Amino acid sequence: MSQHALYLDFEFCTGCHSCEIACRNELGLPPDGFGIKVLEDRPRMNPDGKWNWNYIAYPTELCNLCEQRTEKGLLPACVQTCQAKVLEYGTIEECAAKLADKGSKATIFVP
Repeated sequence: MSQHALYLDFEFCTGCHSCEIACRNELGLPPDGFGIKVLEDRPRMNPDGKWNWNYIAYPTELCNLCEQRTEKGLLPACVQTCQAKVLEYGTIEECAAKLADKGSKATIFVP
C-alpha cells in the first residue's frame, strides 16, 4: 500500500479559506483550531519592482489527510472544497512528480 500526500500549489490560491472551514468541520475543531491554515504573505514590493501578495495553505500537525474520508474512497475535505483546485490528493510519487514540474510555487505535505 502506497503512502498518500497532499500537493499544494501556491500560485493560484485565492485565500478563500474554504479549506480551513471544511477541515474544521470535518475534524470537529473549535473556531481557533486548524488542521489546515491559510497564511497571507502580505503585499510587498520585490527588488524587481513587482508587487507580491500570496496566500499559502499550510497543513498543521492536526492534519491526518482525513483518513476517515479517504478510507471510504473520498477526497480529504480541504481538497473537496478548494474552489481554485490548488489542493490535490494522491500518492507521494504522484505529488512529487507534480512538484518537480511546478518548482518553488508548490509543495507536498505528508503527515
